Order: sequence, then structure tokens, then C-alpha cells
Amino acid sequence: MDSLEAKELASSSKVMENHVKESENDKITGIPTEEEEQVIPLKKKRTEEGGGEIKKVACEKETVQREKCQDKNTCRCSQLEAEPIKDNRQLLEFRVRSRDIDWRRYVLPLDTSVRTTPVYLDRQADFVGSPRRQVTEDNRRELLVCHDMMGNYLEDRHFHSSQKYDDYRFVHWSAVDYFCYFSHDYVTIPPCGWLNAAHRHGVPVVGTFIVEATARLDEFLATEESVESTVEALTRLCEHFGFEGWLVNVEVTVPQTKMPSLYRFVRQLTVATESRVPHGRVFWYDSVTDDGQLRWQNELNSRNAEFFRHSHGTLINYAWDEGHLERSAQQVRREQSPRHRVFMGLDVFGRSRKGGFHSRETMELIAKNGFSAGIFAPGWTFETLNRFGYNIKNPRGDDQVNASFLARNEAWWTRIWPTLATHPYTSLPFFTDFCVGSGRAKFERGWRISGEDSPFFNLSRQSLQPSVPLDRNAMHHFDEAYSGGCSLLVTNYERAFRLFVTDFELTRGVLLLRYIFKIDGDAVATMLDLLVRVTPLRRNDQDLHLFCGDYEGSIVAPQRCYLSPLESDLPSGLFRLHQDSGSLAAGWQMRDYLVKFDGPVRVQDIGVKWQRPAESSTEAKLGVVYVDGLSLEDLRGTWTDIPVYSKHMWNEQRA
Repeated sequence: MDSLEAKELASSSKVMENHVKESENDKITGIPTEEEEQVIPLKKKRTEEGGGEIKKVACEKETVQREKCQDKNTCRCSQLEAEPIKDNRQLLEFRVRSRDIDWRRYVLPLDTSVRTTPVYLDRQADFVGSPRRQVTEDNRRELLVCHDMMGNYLEDRHFHSSQKYDDYRFVHWSAVDYFCYFSHDYVTIPPCGWLNAAHRHGVPVVGTFIVEATARLDEFLATEESVESTVEALTRLCEHFGFEGWLVNVEVTVPQTKMPSLYRFVRQLTVATESRVPHGRVFWYDSVTDDGQLRWQNELNSRNAEFFRHSHGTLINYAWDEGHLERSAQQVRREQSPRHRVFMGLDVFGRSRKGGFHSRETMELIAKNGFSAGIFAPGWTFETLNRFGYNIKNPRGDDQVNASFLARNEAWWTRIWPTLATHPYTSLPFFTDFCVGSGRAKFERGWRISGEDSPFFNLSRQSLQPSVPLDRNAMHHFDEAYSGGCSLLVTNYERAFRLFVTDFELTRGVLLLRYIFKIDGDAVATMLDLLVRVTPLRRNDQDLHLFCGDYEGSIVAPQRCYLSPLESDLPSGLFRLHQDSGSLAAGWQMRDYLVKFDGPVRVQDIGVKWQRPAESSTEAKLGVVYVDGLSLEDLRGTWTDIPVYSKHMWNEQRA
């Protein structure tokens, strides 16, 4: 690291110092690795301090407002703003602004039907020749993402939109098994935007219970009654706000006499969370040992195994080495427990082990040894943009910050994806407009919504996201959208690539597919197809590819079928999602396909193929993808028949 970068790093690190304890340094053995930064795709902009002082919103009164919200779409009261709990009195007395709010009206329940058992992908982005391997109990590895960025409770704390549309957004939910919202406050309650985005993708969310002050430890471990009261209070928070559990992190020395009380607390919290919170989970962070000393083990061993036994899993501190992995495996065998309950930590900032764009090396070691992974601070891809002169604190957002963050983020996740499992989407109907929960304006049917042309950031608006990193195949595009805040700009015009890993069962053998797109520029010699890979319902060693484009009549042939869209509109009642009958904005086009197979099939992949001449600058944007399985009692002669079974049109896959 040269002296200039060292100075920039030291400057940006001050942001972290505000919310990381001094004792954090004790966790680290050795010098942090040098970060080799990814090239920023846009020319960095010289940030300017300008334009006058930003007016601060008037301070809210400390007195809790008791009036109830009548309309979640218009209510602007402070009761809907997320906040942490600072002390035991506030926790035990349930002193939160939103105590009178029925959060079931604002937070989506965890959707356990949207996805199914994960798979390992040999080549995540390739549509053709990319077999999947099923995850079993023997090879199962999970992922816990711990979102710890600049203290948190930033623009994401609002129920309604802020205008900082370029802020950190998480979109790679298909690889995540658990999401933790982390801060160094005593009790961290996840904001509802994160809950809605995660729950929509089928991901449980846990808050953080962190003890960094001896006085707080003494209070909640004082008696059996105080332990029970704390467990009750934490469980009540899960029930009230609609999240699934806790990461417990005790970062102070515990008197030996209080260790039985701490074990009791973890055990009772786990039991209460399991029994009262749907899909409840409690994770223990590798911190204190059996003698009460604050001594990070960086492994699972006899010193911290009791906490492992009383929780759903242990998140291991990130300063481990290969010896720690070997000893953790030995302890897991003694516990007669699956390895996936041990989450080996990776700090993306590179403390102790390689992070940043070298994270794959760390993740490969974890995967090679069969453990789950716990990723700390993936917001590194956003937070460290300030090293390159970007102003990441502009309250209205910045186009170059937005584009650079999204490109960096995709590149980082692309590198580590081979070490992760991917959860296929399984629920029908399936709909996405690709909105990431932010935009420079709001769109509907391709039109800018009148009166709502200001930037917005609201993770509750996030739609279902692609199953694998887009990287250089496509990018979220904010200049225009069909619906929400962005569309998907296709940037790969050489070969087909995967968008969604799916497991849609079409038991009646009927597929309904719609996609909405826009071609900007000369469309001559261009071709856009949405690709669908189907297999027999009961086996996956054969497949058939559907090219859903605009052909002169459908071509039904073995292994590949080329389909033309329906010439007439389908009845509106055919769609199980609300359909607006208004006109589409100029340039946006809609294609519908209705396919009847001669037996039940399974849709296992959806991808894109965009072709244009090498010298062309024509762009293709995807606005919507909709998939459903139907019964055809009320329709006759409007579909394409594919006799895949009787004509044996399957392609025999080769390992």
C-alpha cells in the first residue's frame, strides 16, 4: 500500500471508528491485508462541497406520539422510523416510538414459498451447459450476511422514501440464508425496508443483541427473573416488528459466577424464539469463553461449545486460519452436529484475512472445509467509494456513485458466487420489474408518474431480483423504467446468459410467459429472446430450450423451439396479478407466450439472448418478466403445442 492510499484509507477509516470498539483491535492477529481495488467503471468525479448548508429536519420531540396511523401509504409520523434500543430500562419497558403500531400492516411476513432447496451452479451466468448440483445435508453450506455499515440507521431507517437513491442496496438474496442487521447499539431492530426486501425473497432477518458495557451485563444477568425478563422483552420485539430472531454478541468479560446465567439466557432465548417466532433463529457470536473471558477463539472448540449447543449456530470471529478450521471440524464431530451450523467469518474490509476483491480466496477455504460463511460488512463496496473521490453522502444521491457502486458490487459478488449455493425461485405466479428499491423517479407502464419525479430510496419497493450476479451481462438502468425505479439494460449481446434459477412445476403442462421490453436505436438485424429451459417434472437429466422471441411463426423442433408471441391479447382474467389496462409509454413492447406441453414439466432456468451487429449501439431494456402455470379449460386454439414427450424432443444432458 503506497503512502497516498494509506492516507486515504486512514481518513475513510475514521468513519468506522465511530462505531467499532477499541477492543476490536484485540480480535486481529497480524496486519490487515492490502486491498487491491477494482477499477471503477466511470471516471471518478471531483466532489464539490457546495451550494449552501443542508437544512436539517426539525428535531422530533422525545415524547412518544400515541396517535395511530390510519393509512400506511400517506402516514408520515415518526413512529414508523426505525430506532435501536439503548439500555435495559428502554428494553424492559418496551419504550419504543412504535409500540402502538400494528407492524403487520407494514411488514410482509416471511415468504417461505418463494424459493426452494438451494443448488450449486458450476457456471452461474451461463445459460447453456451449466448443470446444477442439489444441496443435501451432507454438502449443505449456508450464508449469513451481517450488514454493518457506518453504524447503520442511515437513510434505510425511514419507512417512507428518502431521496438518496444511490445508497447501499442489497440484491443478491438468492444466496443468503439469514440476514443480520447490525449496529453497536444495545439492541438493534431491523428497519422495515430491510425486512420487506428480505422477506419477499424468502430470507429470515435477525437483529443484534450486543453487550459492550459491564453495567448492562450485570443488569440482565442479575437474577433468574432478570434473565427471563430480558428473554421476554427480546421475544416481544421479534413479535412486534416481524423479524425472526437474534445474533447475540457479548463483548465484555463475564464473572465466572454469572456464566450459568449467561448459558441460561442463550438457552431460554433460543427456546422462546423457536416456539413463539415463526422461523425463529438465534446465533451466538464467538466472543467469551467458558471461564467468562473475552477471548475470541476464531474456531469452535470446548471453550465455546456450550453456546453452540444452546443456539442454532455460532458465528466464528474472522481471525481464523487453517488450523482453526481443522480444530473446528474436530469439535463439530464431537458435538455430532452438521458443519453448516458453524459460520466462519469473513470481514470484507480485510481484517485478519483477505477481503475486498481477494475475498474469494477466504470463501474458498471455508467452502472447501464444508463450513457455512458469515460475511461481515458487504457494504464495503459502497462505503469505500470515498477513497476514489466519490461523495457517498450527497442527500439526493449521485449518478456516478450509483453506477460505480452497482458495478463494484456485482463484480465482488460475481467473484465469490462459485463458493455459494443458489436458492431457485419456486412460487407461481412469478413477477418482477427489477426495481432495486430506489430510483431517480417513479415509473408506471413506462411513464414517469406525475408529481413523483424526485429521487427515492425505499427498500420496501424492491422487486424480486435476478438469481445470480449480473456482472457484465446486464445492469440496473435508472434513466427509464417500465415500473418502479429502474429497468434492466442488457449489455451482453454475444451469448445467452442466465437471469433466474427456477424450479417452477407446471403440473398441467401449460406455460404462460410475458415480458415487456424496449429497444432504443435502430432495431434492424437485432433480436431479443427470453430463454426458458424446461425439463421433465420427475427428472432433470433431459432438457428443452424455448427461445421466446419474434419469429415468422413458431418452430417446434427437438432440443430447441423458437416461439412467436401471440398475435391477439390474452384475456385480462388470465393473469393472477393486477393488470393495468392503460397504454404503454412510447417504445415499450409486450410479448405474450402460451405453451401447451403433452405432459407435466419443470421450468429450471430463465435467461436472455440479445443480438445486434458489432457496430451497432442499439440498446435493449427489460422492464417486466411474468411467469405462470395455467389450466386451459376456457381457451381453445390460442397456444403453441409442444409434444415433447410423444416426439421425444428432449436434449440428453451430459455430465
